[in-house]
Amino acid sequence: MTWVKTHVVARRNARGGCSAQEHLVAALRCLYRRAVEDGLISEADAPARKVAKPRRLPSTRRAVPETRLAEINQIAATTGDDPELDTLLLRLHTETACRRGGALALRPADLDPDQCLVLLREKGETVRWQPVSPTLMARLVRHGQERHAPDGGRLLRYVDGRPITSRRYDHLWVRIGRQLPWVRTQQISTHWIRHTTLTWVERNFGYAVARAYTGHTDSGGDGGATSTYVRASLSEVAAALAALTGEPHPSLRRRGGDSHGCSSSSHGPRRRQGGGDG
Repeated sequence: MTWVKTHVVARRNARGGCSAQEHLVAALRCLYRRAVEDGLISEADAPARKVAKPRRLPSTRRAVPETRLAEINQIAATTGDDPELDTLLLRLHTETACRRGGALALRPADLDPDQCLVLLREKGETVRWQPVSPTLMARLVRHGQERHAPDGGRLLRYVDGRPITSRRYDHLWVRIGRQLPWVRTQQISTHWIRHTTLTWVERNFGYAVARAYTGHTDSGGDGGATSTYVRASLSEVAAALAALTGEPHPSLRRRGGDSHGCSSSSHGPRRRQGGGDG
């Protein structure tokens, strides 16, 4: 363990090799668990089970202030070779709080324009319908049509029709970091936008809605048994989105009443983004 910690490749976001140690223990536990299952060794002879995982350090990520988020969107909208794509990515992540993998897996077939819902498939094989604003839905549909995305293929594409990869995100944040030194210094990434949106939702709509918004399942989480009984509905998530974006959501109009679904008049981080409707 000490050897791993001292020989880990040092990157800008290195934290003393703690993550490398954790991954090593997890990998060895998996290896020996398979050996036990295959009858190669007995469970008592599996040494990895006797090694405790290092304590995971608290995340340094946090919500980005609204004015800073506006700066990020402004740079994305005015620099680079494809501002339309970059502002679309930022708005998608701001509205849905999805992970990069969820955005990259999105297909034209996953869009429901009538109900303004997108089907997100993320880590842990989780699948969920997530509300989006009419503006974002129109942009997603138009993006797929203009860039000739096949119905069952990836939606998000370059101008020449090639599907984007995680490298697009890497280049985007490097470019933004060149213009905004604080982005580079704090190592802001797409996951920070997820923190930003979910923090706003939790503060304004409570933990249950934020948990549903993030797509966390009831198993293995920190919500305990109570989360099973206070699970938020899709319409409650849509109400939070409507307040976040300032746009009524179709599911709420069909229900009648306040399109925001709450008495709060505050708007979320989306409201001051740059780049027009991006």
